[in-house]
Amino acid sequence: MGKRVLVVDDSSTMRKIVSRALRQAGLDFDEILEAGDGQEALNLLEGENVDLILSDINMPNMDGIEFLRQKKDIDGIKNIPVIMITTEGGADIIGEAKSLGAAGNIKKPFTPDKIREVIGSVL
Repeated sequence: MGKRVLVVDDSSTMRKIVSRALRQAGLDFDEILEAGDGQEALNLLEGENVDLILSDINMPNMDGIEFLRQKKDIDGIKNIPVIMITTEGGADIIGEAKSLGAAGNIKKPFTPDKIREVIGSVL
């Protein structure tokens, strides 16, 4: 049975790009869910089970860092791996994300091969 992934990004275009890259990478995801920010993701996760979360960092309402901060305190979702997908190259922000539980990061722009490499090491 395939897995389910949640893509969190405020840009619907970027969510589609990530979804396409996941398919091109040949990863076995049955369903790709989407959320426009961290709060929308938390709301969605109240009723949905996912195996992996791919999240942007810079988003309005609730950014990826605050999403990680809140997610780690919620029993039902705290162990779902999160990979940050971001233009942020700074070691500070990536370090903060990892200290809050992010399993890895992918820098934009990315290729399906890079997606497969990073996600393969997490799943």
